[in-house]
Amino acid sequence: MGFPVSLDELLGDEVRRDPYPYYARLHELGEAVALAPTAPHAVVVHGYAAAQRVLRDPVFRVLDARYLDGAGVRWRDHAVLRTLQASMFNAPAEDHARVRHLFGQALTARRVAALEPAIARITDDLLDGLAEAGADGRPVDFMAAFALPLPSAVVGELLGVPHSDRAWFPSRVRAFDAVLEIGPRSFREIRAANRAAEELTGYFTTLLAARRAEPRDDLVSALASLRAERPDQLSEAELLANLIVTYNAGFRTTANLFGSGLTLLLARPAALAALRADPSLAPAYVEEILRYEPPVHFAVRYAAEDTEVAGVAVPRGRTALVLTGAANRDPRRFPDPDTFDPSRADNRHLAFSAGPHYCVGAALGRTEGRIALPRLLDRFPALALAATPGEPRQLMLRGHDQLAVRVGEPAADRPDGTARVDLAQRA
Repeated sequence: MGFPVSLDELLGDEVRRDPYPYYARLHELGEAVALAPTAPHAVVVHGYAAAQRVLRDPVFRVLDARYLDGAGVRWRDHAVLRTLQASMFNAPAEDHARVRHLFGQALTARRVAALEPAIARITDDLLDGLAEAGADGRPVDFMAAFALPLPSAVVGELLGVPHSDRAWFPSRVRAFDAVLEIGPRSFREIRAANRAAEELTGYFTTLLAARRAEPRDDLVSALASLRAERPDQLSEAELLANLIVTYNAGFRTTANLFGSGLTLLLARPAALAALRADPSLAPAYVEEILRYEPPVHFAVRYAAEDTEVAGVAVPRGRTALVLTGAANRDPRRFPDPDTFDPSRADNRHLAFSAGPHYCVGAALGRTEGRIALPRLLDRFPALALAATPGEPRQLMLRGHDQLAVRVGEPAADRPDGTARVDLAQRA
């Protein structure tokens, strides 16, 4: 029996650089495609309805400790895997629900809303830095100067990470997150990820001790208090692991939202002009950026019992590779899916997943995009690419490593030459 697709092609450089032609070919084959019995996954799920079903169906589960043990993975030998298994990322259903409920009590909509003035302030400070770095037409790395430090600072504000410590995180987060990419990882990458996990655990252990001694109005203090009140509901290992995962996810995905979003807009002058003219469109633009070029392109689930998806059999214990990036381009769900259209109606994409493992920080990422994008565009009317963007090579945490821009002259609607806007106007 022949199989119409292979993972070798998906993992190849050409598809990693631009997966969308591959996704379009998958859509011609239905909503799911069986892989060869020797492949690491039983099925590729790429249709929107089928992906929704797998992400929501309790028969399909995250790769928890039970699965890894059955697959013979020596995950307990690796600090990075121990951390992931103790977090909501890979927790079995009953543990996930328990821990997510407690995090939900601390990470409230009110807490996210209270961050809006800080997001505006951090954005404006970084825009000042962009203007200075790009003076006299010098190119600036947008990712290093804005897209990465903004969400890193915001999630630092949320958790209570001191400003002086935030520059310490990015290299360790990159090393930790490397193990999440689809396909095999090198020994060097695994060793670096383990070291990063140990260092991040040590950092948050120290921060937790400090907040227990002197609580503040931040997420670490709130979670430390909940653990003290209900120690049987949240172990220390779970608390530490979820702080690490929250920090990591809180800035890598949002950084890629900014990098991808700016690249898309600069290539589409009409869409860029429309957002500049009406900043209230920002929420719709954020949603379309997330659909069109999501920061994460896949998830993996295993079948707890014999089942099927879109007519493809999935035996018990076998995994389904869910291509959420492809589901976001499914023509059955999104008319003209390869067109960037911020006016798109009913734009319920899967960039933040779906079901029980829907991203706990989705509201914060959306808020950052809604506030920061209009401020960036308002401040620099002549913003332009200084070089062709580098091509992304990952499907997990997909985005540009570097993005060279020229900011041009800042808008001059204030005596000091800046163009700061009130939060009420732009948020």
